[in-house]
Amino acid sequence: MAPRTPASASDRPTGRAGEPVARHRPPVAQQGPGTLRVAAVVAGKNEEWEGTTALAKLPELLRRSDASVWVDLSGPSDDQVQQIGAALALHPLIVEDILEGNQRAKIELTDGVVHIVLFNLEYTDEVVITEIDLVLGLGFLLTAHDRGWDPRATHHLRSGVGSTLTHGPDHLLWAIADDLVDSYFPFADRLGDAIDEVQDEVVLAASHDALQRLFRLKRELIEVRRHVGPVREVFNQLTNRETPLIDPEEVVYFRDVYDHIIRLTDELDNYRELAAATLDVYLTQVNNNLSVIMKRLTGVTVILAGIGAVGGLFGMSEAHNLGGFWVVTGATIVAGTALAAGLRRIGWI
Repeated sequence: MAPRTPASASDRPTGRAGEPVARHRPPVAQQGPGTLRVAAVVAGKNEEWEGTTALAKLPELLRRSDASVWVDLSGPSDDQVQQIGAALALHPLIVEDILEGNQRAKIELTDGVVHIVLFNLEYTDEVVITEIDLVLGLGFLLTAHDRGWDPRATHHLRSGVGSTLTHGPDHLLWAIADDLVDSYFPFADRLGDAIDEVQDEVVLAASHDALQRLFRLKRELIEVRRHVGPVREVFNQLTNRETPLIDPEEVVYFRDVYDHIIRLTDELDNYRELAAATLDVYLTQVNNNLSVIMKRLTGVTVILAGIGAVGGLFGMSEAHNLGGFWVVTGATIVAGTALAAGLRRIGWI
């Protein structure tokens, strides 16, 4: 944990945090107030509060130099974000970003706090993306997210928050980020499996449904790459930019996450190339099928042309000769059969 000195209201950055900031998009979470939970490790003791009790306890915790505080906002209302922003003395731009949402993955250092935007990805029948705002300050970590994602369900926090928060809010930031990035891999694997299934279907039969699924997967890959790609730069800065909010001993943990995200982006790029190759296979299959159809039509044309040639040469001259009629008819049948057999042998019909 980074060294900390006692903080008072005058020590903390103020800016214009008291000014209201409007939410520019409806929250994905349910209507009504969200859930506020505060966890803290003070003098080695772990405690947790919820709701109005947590909000009332927060100023006292922030004044203590030996406290590590985690503030978690799940599906918050505008008023709750404003209240927490004022309690933590956050810059109004950070409050606005949390309210507005629709951000890209990023890291910003504003008024002595680090604001990070990450995303949780879920893949069922479609890609579900949940934005998560993390704000690391002196002695505290704020997480704000929709109700569809619960940080306490992540791997590092399932056994409790205290053991992680004891090492400081910067270590808690790593724990949450590490679980988020690790959850991307099974998500990416499911996308890869879906692409493999479409590719097998395309090879067997280039159907219109397979093409629609392929285009949907390509769109999902683009969307996922758009959200995950910038995460690489986030951890690049966390591992290379010095900040007093992150203990130097924690940098090695963030570097491990950085290695994971590099591998993940490489996998996503490979899947995107695989999807493009599958589209090429589909187009090749369509062209091959078209060639087969054209060959068969050409074969039928050749047969009809042969029959027409026999009829044209002998049909009119033998029209009044009963014996000649049967000769021409037999010649027509023989010519058509011979042409059909020859074309079938070379695979044209």
